[in-house]
Amino acid sequence: MIRTLIWAIAGVLLGGIIHIVVILSLPLVAEETLWTRLQALGAENRIVILPPVVAGQPNPLELDPELVYGICRIDLAEGPAYMSGLLPDAFWSLAIFNSAGVVTYATTNRDGIGQTLELGVFNAAQTRLLAQQQLDIAEGLLVVEATSDQLFVVIRLAPPHGVMRPRFEAELAKVQCGNRGTPS
Repeated sequence: MIRTLIWAIAGVLLGGIIHIVVILSLPLVAEETLWTRLQALGAENRIVILPPVVAGQPNPLELDPELVYGICRIDLAEGPAYMSGLLPDAFWSLAIFNSAGVVTYATTNRDGIGQTLELGVFNAAQTRLLAQQQLDIAEGLLVVEATSDQLFVVIRLAPPHGVMRPRFEAELAKVQCGNRGTPS
């Protein structure tokens, strides 16, 4: 009786360990990741406007149909990245994600930024160069230090009315994003 109980407990523990190992290793063997899906959108160093969510259609990213979304993929191994542009005078938010999809920085126009977006994203080595004044940046640039090199930026705009959506998409498409050098 005790021997059977010990075998049952050992079996449950071994099964639990195998289950945890399999679950934790699945993301490592996945061929299609969030990073590769963004690469397929062509968002490398430029803003790509996501198509609007249509009622009754699949929404795998669970996007809010009221918002306009722009995505830009950046790699800090190629140098510091900059976002620059004038956004509409309505609510907007910006989030920087690492390649695993974890938010590393976020801000909104309600943080005192207003309509003007001037943001520089640097890795630790680039931040050291910045601190040593070996990198020149524009005055007023919001500096963000990232913990990884592969990042993507999501900008969300909230048009007050549906008829304003095309204008908001056009304004968002004008935002500069990427490793193009210091904005002036």
